Amino acid sequence: MTAHASPEDLVELARVSCRYFADQVSPVNGLVADTSLRGSDASIAAVGFALSAYCVAVERGFLSRQRALAQALAALRFFHRGAQGEGPDAIGHHGFYYHFLDMKSGRRAGRCEVSTMDTAILLAGALTAATYFDADRAEERELRELAEALYRRADWRWATAGTDAVALGWRPETGFLPFQWRGYDEALILYVLGLGSPTHPLPPASYAAWTAGFRWKKIYGRELVYAGPLFVHQFSQVWLDLAGLQDEVMRGRGIDYFENSRRATEIQQEYAIRNPRRFARYGERCWGITASDGPGPSVRQAGGVERRFYAYRARGAPFGPDDGTVAPWAVIASLPFAPEVVLPTIRSLHETFAGARSRYGFLCSFNPTYPARGKAGWVSPTHFGLNQGPIVLMIENYLSGLVWKLARRCPFLVAGLRRAGFQGGWLPSW
Repeated sequence: MTAHASPEDLVELARVSCRYFADQVSPVNGLVADTSLRGSDASIAAVGFALSAYCVAVERGFLSRQRALAQALAALRFFHRGAQGEGPDAIGHHGFYYHFLDMKSGRRAGRCEVSTMDTAILLAGALTAATYFDADRAEERELRELAEALYRRADWRWATAGTDAVALGWRPETGFLPFQWRGYDEALILYVLGLGSPTHPLPPASYAAWTAGFRWKKIYGRELVYAGPLFVHQFSQVWLDLAGLQDEVMRGRGIDYFENSRRATEIQQEYAIRNPRRFARYGERCWGITASDGPGPSVRQAGGVERRFYAYRARGAPFGPDDGTVAPWAVIASLPFAPEVVLPTIRSLHETFAGARSRYGFLCSFNPTYPARGKAGWVSPTHFGLNQGPIVLMIENYLSGLVWKLARRCPFLVAGLRRAGFQGGWLPSW
């Protein structure tokens, strides 16, 4: 790779990362595996990322238009035809879907919940694909009709469970989960989709309930609405180009969510440079803390210090939790926000930690502090669809803005942004 990861390097990284969505997919029902481990269940969020990634794959020549269309159609047909309700054969309820589904049968995996957030990612992907596949031929017309039908079916009012905010999920055995999406988290895209619904829209008060929980902090001289894991600052902006757009909260602070994510990225790098917990390899070109796989749960002696290591966990900086686990995908997904710090970090991670890569590009995470051989120390044995998607999509947003441009053309997302109070930037005035 070149000194700062050239556009050609980034396209190659997107290409190998996109292989995941060509390999880890059922040609029968379009479901995408949560992880690359054998026997993995499907993740509906991974399907959502895949539906958007297919657009990039066609544009870049990673997949033929016909194959990408076939995979997208298989998924949308499955979700459209799948039973809704409380019965054992249902794949969802009130237009929302179970978090995990069996790859072959498509039925609910275990006792997982109907997930509002993961459904939002699924619907964002469906609407992106519907905007991209715009040709006047039968298969592409069907895709557009199915995507809109799925979106219109989601009953966002039901998902509030009678409160002023959207519940995290629902189970047939116990009803709604006892928590709602409140405070700064990955749910911005959820609220924009819910507010933009032409059939069962959320009331504007729900968005106010979400922003009411924001926590503002000043860290290393940078003020921002705080969330420790990087994915919180990234997921919604995979689709929403928020540079120059402000809701009421951000207008009051004089910044936007794009700038907020830039500051969060810079804070992560600064935290790694300062390295207050003295983890191995942390520094200017080795950072990236987010929800990721990890080497634990265990307590080990590392460098003469007894340290606690976690399994899969939402890690954060600078306040933790942190156990020395680095997630390259989290670095790459910040590329549009802060390319000046991300590009050299990608190059350094690529050259220094070759053992943390496979045929799908960077593995989920590695931990150089954990006692193990090699510079990378412990390395995750797997890839996650939730990691592969942001890699492909944020590289493309940095290079061409494709996914953002598609979202701008979606009337439902535009309506949702307006109803959330966003103004400025590319958003048309009333």
